[in-house]
Amino acid sequence: MEPDPPKWLYDPITDDFVQLHTIENVLYSGKTSFQRAEIITTKTFGRCLVLDGKIQSSELDESIYHEALVHPAMLAHPNPEAVLIAGGGEGATLREVLAHRSVKRVVMVDLDEEAVELCRRYLPSWHQGSFDDSRVELLHMDAREYIAKGSGKFDVAIVDLTDPMEGGPSYHLFTKEFYGLIRSRIGEDGVMALQCEPTSWGIHSLCAALSSTLRSVFPSVHIYQAHIPAFGGMWGFALAGSQLDPLSWTPKELDEKIAARVSKPLEFYDGVAHLGMFALPKNLRTAIDSSTKIVTDENPSFLFH
Repeated sequence: MEPDPPKWLYDPITDDFVQLHTIENVLYSGKTSFQRAEIITTKTFGRCLVLDGKIQSSELDESIYHEALVHPAMLAHPNPEAVLIAGGGEGATLREVLAHRSVKRVVMVDLDEEAVELCRRYLPSWHQGSFDDSRVELLHMDAREYIAKGSGKFDVAIVDLTDPMEGGPSYHLFTKEFYGLIRSRIGEDGVMALQCEPTSWGIHSLCAALSSTLRSVFPSVHIYQAHIPAFGGMWGFALAGSQLDPLSWTPKELDEKIAARVSKPLEFYDGVAHLGMFALPKNLRTAIDSSTKIVTDENPSFLFH
């Protein structure tokens, strides 16, 4: 008797580029109030969180993504005590923020309570109990509404959202208006970090547009990237604030900062990796420097357009 043919996850990177993953096991498959959610295991990447058909996080490389997203911003601030996380349902962004000894308060705002509960149950190695930390306030509401109507200041804002898909729950959080709201809630030394979509050759237009959008709000914006295998290539991130110079630190200085301020060993990020992330290739620098598009509520941009 021949074995059953393999089941495949079709993970679109763009309209014309699809990555295929062999599915070994489906731990959960269903719909939340906002999106389709699956927890699967794959032979290459291990356990994966899949939302609306796209891998959001994989066991193999989630530490690359979350360390790259969190630590440059946290270390750019002189003493981050209050941190806002928009999104981040797996709890791994929260895990990395809480590793900073200076942190006294974290507000995590994720719209989809059902998805967060799935991550609590099926992705324990991601959150590592972070949701139960006494410093954490977990809210299930629209992050834009919370930021617009709330009060109080944050030192660092980490924006860890799903991709801006047309009709999806996140595209209105990739706009000039949303970034302006965040700027109003972080202090003069405040820093924002966000994931800003693919930077691989030929598919970096959205990242470039987000860069010019950020520059219309913040005086200092720096794009950087890391290779995330489960995402199909290089992935972009951004630091934004009033006055940032992420290339001013030597690897030795940065390693000393990490040792003094971070309470756990890191798997991916250190001083050498930091310099590599901010050393962008010429084509990407050119696209970023020449972009004039401003993403707004009335003129949004989507991953597949």
